[in-house]
Amino acid sequence: MLSEKLKNKNIILASGSPRRQELFKALELDFSIQVKAIDEIYPTTLNAAEITDYLAELKAAAFTELAKNDIVITSDTIVWLDNKAIEKPTNKQHAIEMLQELSGKCHEVITSICIKTFTSNKVFHDVTKVCFKPLSMEEINHYVENYKPFDKAGAYGIQEWIGFIGVTKIEGSYFNVMGMPVHKLYEELMKL
Repeated sequence: MLSEKLKNKNIILASGSPRRQELFKALELDFSIQVKAIDEIYPTTLNAAEITDYLAELKAAAFTELAKNDIVITSDTIVWLDNKAIEKPTNKQHAIEMLQELSGKCHEVITSICIKTFTSNKVFHDVTKVCFKPLSMEEINHYVENYKPFDKAGAYGIQEWIGFIGVTKIEGSYFNVMGMPVHKLYEELMKL
């Protein structure tokens, strides 16, 4: 079991996301949460998973002094549509515009994770395809007004109302869309 394997490790989840924290708890590991503020800026030449890989690694780089038993886990998620990254909305109107853009189309949700230890840095990612039905303005406004998805890439949470009524198809990991490809994280932690 993973919890047995890592029992003498100091596991640090570097994420303020309640969804990532919830998914991480499901792995039955003892961990602490430490978030270091960084400017999430990436070179404009990067595309798709290159962006999330870069940002996950950038977040891990903020942890400069690790002890031998420390394991730091960072992550980043974007929505990839029409060859461009859709990140978190800046306000209500921006969230509405994002959902209008996703309406009636399929997009990719890309999450990268970086596992940093005293001796190594491992970055990996997962991609999930998500399709939305055409969403009405009434549905979009209801969701943004009631769920305030301002901390979510693409302005939606698949586990919320909009996911229940709007998502018609998903290919890949559901949990990746929530912000953490738990199956891949488990595999990588088992290798440590």
